Amino acid sequence: MAVDSALSSPLGPPACEKDAKALQFIEEMTRNADAVQERVLAEILSRNAETEYLKRFKLGGATDRKTFKSKVPVITYEDVQPEIQRIANGDRSAILSSHPISEFLTSSGTSAGERKLMPTIKEELDRRQLLYSLLMPVMNLYVPDLDKGKGLYFLFVKSETRTPSGLLARPVLTSYYKSDHFKTRPYDPYNVYTSPNEAILCPDSFQSMYTQMLCGLIERNHVLRLGAVFASGLLRAIRFLQLNWPELAHDISAGSLNSRVTDPAIRDYMCQVMKPDPKLAEFVEQECSKENWEGIITRIWPNTKYLDVIVTGAMAQYIPTLNYYSGGLPLACTMYASSECYFGLNLNPMCKPSEVSYTIMPNMAYFEFLPHESSRVDSSVPPKLVDLADVEVGKEYELVITTYAGLNRYRVGDILRVTGFHNSAPQFHFVRRKNVLLSIDSDKTDESELQRAVENASKLLAEFKTSVVEYTSYADTKTIPGHYVIYWELLTKDDSANLPSHEVLNRCCLEMEESLNSVYRQCRVADHSIGPLEIRVVKSGTFEELMDYAISRGASINQYKVPRCVNFTPIMELLDSRVVSVHFSQRLPHWSPQRRR
Repeated sequence: MAVDSALSSPLGPPACEKDAKALQFIEEMTRNADAVQERVLAEILSRNAETEYLKRFKLGGATDRKTFKSKVPVITYEDVQPEIQRIANGDRSAILSSHPISEFLTSSGTSAGERKLMPTIKEELDRRQLLYSLLMPVMNLYVPDLDKGKGLYFLFVKSETRTPSGLLARPVLTSYYKSDHFKTRPYDPYNVYTSPNEAILCPDSFQSMYTQMLCGLIERNHVLRLGAVFASGLLRAIRFLQLNWPELAHDISAGSLNSRVTDPAIRDYMCQVMKPDPKLAEFVEQECSKENWEGIITRIWPNTKYLDVIVTGAMAQYIPTLNYYSGGLPLACTMYASSECYFGLNLNPMCKPSEVSYTIMPNMAYFEFLPHESSRVDSSVPPKLVDLADVEVGKEYELVITTYAGLNRYRVGDILRVTGFHNSAPQFHFVRRKNVLLSIDSDKTDESELQRAVENASKLLAEFKTSVVEYTSYADTKTIPGHYVIYWELLTKDDSANLPSHEVLNRCCLEMEESLNSVYRQCRVADHSIGPLEIRVVKSGTFEELMDYAISRGASINQYKVPRCVNFTPIMELLDSRVVSVHFSQRLPHWSPQRRR
């Protein structure tokens, strides 16, 4: 399609007129980032001026940045939790937002072991949809002819619950997939999925995955890109294919659908599209029965141009495995978002994972940046928050947001490093989540949670006069799904012959899992995205050796602390060489969609 030259973009030549308008919008927003931010804050403050929360701070109708910053405090979730709980319990007054809270989005971060509830309003769906609409116009600058085929994306809804007042509480993507924005989206040749809505919206993870994989195999020659939200999700799909290819090949050959898929909407849809294809079934069997699965993605989907998955932050640990299965296909990280707010997008999506930077879109919310400890010269002086346009290249900041839905100066907990600017909008590399020790999928376990889990599990050792004297951990992503590994050094008093048995230590694994937060337990029980927790018992004296090793590399003996999480290969090799027994959780921990009261 010919594109009006007046709509051409500094980002590159657009693929079509629709793309040209999207790229032009990005340019407008990023050229005027500071002015857009000023307008966004004024809009939020004027519309929410009569809310109970903002009235506390006596802004007197002011909508300027200076007044706002001098009077409204920076907060964490715990600071605003009482107001959120009142809304959840049915208080419909204008507490945080002048617009009615339409639902709660459940964060992967937790408070007191439960998912955080993020208030949202209906118009936020429009903002999210706007950011989604910018992704393909940018990708089309780098990858041509994506309108000539389809995307095989493994997308899933997760369980939802209701608050005492009846408001829905669910993950942000579940909210989006169930919205009309997604379900009745207009046809876009650049954004066609092989997975039908019926499969994406099926709450049963097996039936959903089976159908999506089956459709992906049937349309293998039309697939130009593979994707999932997180890298771990795409690897889980590959593992699913490894375990279920005989049944999938049978269905393709017979033109029928596995009886384990009982969802009526899926069966009705698949009945219309399935036809016997013995030749394709033979090909699937031939490829999947081989022992070597290196490059399996390009062997089965030969026209794949890239993988669309998040591989920044904790997901970077999956890059070598993705490279193995894909034969080194480019890994595209397209956007940066959370339950609290959608933030921005990657304007160079085909860059190396280590070079991914996200450009914050200044129309999404009002953004401030708290200088992180590592970037501060004098830690005794309280840090001053910096505006979006005033951050400095090379420095690290914690993201602070003010949203239309009523979060004011809220600390998100993401640590970002400024890598540069696109026009006047900064670009950030995602460094890490603050205080997160272990993460396999959407779970985030911090040091205090891990400590509590170890303490609870070690109570099972008391009758054997045995205690845990030291421990550390790591997230093992070599297995699919990945799992937590905990190293324990035990001390038994009185040289007791009555040592804890293998079975008791297996129970310790389960007790640790029961003590971890609800997101971890949901990943274990409902999503099957985390495997059983493993405890490796090491020889007495191992952690002293660990300290000796650290000191030999320059650590101070006075300041040395046992690291509660390890990922440095020589340390892990040292620990593994001292393992005397290995134990796993033998059952699933308790989890239900209902929040603990």
